[in-house]
Amino acid sequence: MTNPDPWFQSLFADRIGGSNYGKDTKIYKFEKIKRAKRAALAAHPERQLLDFGIGENDDMAPEAVRGVLKAQVDRVENRGYADNGIAAYKEAASEFMQRQFGVKLDPITEINHAIGSKPAYAMLPAVFINPGDVTLMTVPGYPVAGTHTRYYGGEVYPLPLRAENDFYPDLAGIPADIRKRAKLLVINYPNSPTGQTATKDFYRQVIDFAQSNQIVIVQDAAHILLSYDAPPLSFLQIDGAKEVGVEVHSMSKGFNMIGWRMGFVAGHPKIVQAFADVKDNSDSGQFMAIQHASAAALRQTDIPIQVREKYRRRLAKLVHALNAVGFACTMPKGTYFLYARSPKSGGGRSFANAEEASQYLITEQSVCCVPWDDAGSFLRFSATYMAQNEAEEDALMKETVERLGKLNLTF
Repeated sequence: MTNPDPWFQSLFADRIGGSNYGKDTKIYKFEKIKRAKRAALAAHPERQLLDFGIGENDDMAPEAVRGVLKAQVDRVENRGYADNGIAAYKEAASEFMQRQFGVKLDPITEINHAIGSKPAYAMLPAVFINPGDVTLMTVPGYPVAGTHTRYYGGEVYPLPLRAENDFYPDLAGIPADIRKRAKLLVINYPNSPTGQTATKDFYRQVIDFAQSNQIVIVQDAAHILLSYDAPPLSFLQIDGAKEVGVEVHSMSKGFNMIGWRMGFVAGHPKIVQAFADVKDNSDSGQFMAIQHASAAALRQTDIPIQVREKYRRRLAKLVHALNAVGFACTMPKGTYFLYARSPKSGGGRSFANAEEASQYLITEQSVCCVPWDDAGSFLRFSATYMAQNEAEEDALMKETVERLGKLNLTF
C-alpha cells in the first residue's frame, strides 16, 4: 500500500506542478544519462566508461588561486555577509573587462557579482517579466531563464539554432505579436552546445533588434574565454550594447573554478541596479574569501590562456577520432563541447532520434554523450573527460575509435 498524499499536496504552486507535484513520471534528460551510466557500469564492470557527457572542467583551480582562498579564510573581516559584493571583486572584474576586451565599466554601477551565473539567469526575469510577457530564448540552450520566466507567469518563445543558419537565431522570423510582448532576448555565445561564436555583425543585428523592438538583451558569456577561431569577443565591445542589455560572466569555465560559484553581471547601470535589488532580496552574497580569490584569478592573465589551449588540443583530437568512425565533425569555434549530427543506425540498430542513439551508446557501448533533439538530432561530446596527461588523452581517443569503429555507424 502506497503512502497517501501529505495534507499539503494540494498547496504546491502551479509553477512546479500544483497538486500533481512529485507524481510526474517524466525523467529529466541528464537523469536518464545517469541511470544509463549506472546500468552500463553494472552490466560491464570490466569495460572502461568513456565519459564524454561531463559538462564541467576536470582540473582544479590553479594553486595560486587556492592559496589566496586559504589565506583569506583566516581573515576575520571576511566572516560576514557580502551582500551585493565586495569592491575588490568588482574592481578586478572591471580591470578584466578593460584588459581582455577593451570595455570600460564602472565597478560600482555597471558590475555586480553573482553566486555563479546560474542564479543571475534565475533573477533577471524577476526584473522584467510580468504575466503574459515573453522571453525569447535560443534552443538548444541553458533553460534557467526560461524556467523562471514561466514562474512569473511569462511565456518562452524558442529560437531554434539550426545548422543551416550557422547556429544563429532567426530574429527576422519572430512573429510581430511575439515581438510586441517580448521583454527579454537571452543569447549565449560562444554557444553551448553548438560551439558557434558570435561575430561583430551578429551582435550589431542583435542590438538593432533590441532597439527596434524595445527588448532587453541578456548575453550568457560563460564560455567566452574558450574561443578558438578568434580572440574572445564580448557583446559589450559593440557600440550600443550597453544601452540595451547586460552580459553575464562566469568564473567556472575559463578559470577552472567549477563549484566556486562566482560570476558577475555587467552592462547598463539601471539593469545592473535592478538585478542587485532582486539579488539583495534573494541571497546575502558569496563568501568574501571566495570573492578575494576570484579577484586574484581575474588578474592572472595566463589562467584562461592555459585552459583554452588545453581544450583546443583535446577538441582537435576528438574531432579526428569521431571523424575516423563516420561522424562529420569540424572543430568548434568555442566552448569545450563538440556538437555532431547523431547517427541514424549502428551496431545493427536504428535510431529515431539523438536520445535513442545516446542511450544505445551509453548502455551497450559504455560511451557517454548527451543528446539534443531541439533543432535536429545531435550528440554533444565534451572534452572535459578525466585524463592526467596527453598520453591518457591519446589512449582514450584510441579506445573510442576502436569501440565505435565496430558499429558501422550510418548518418
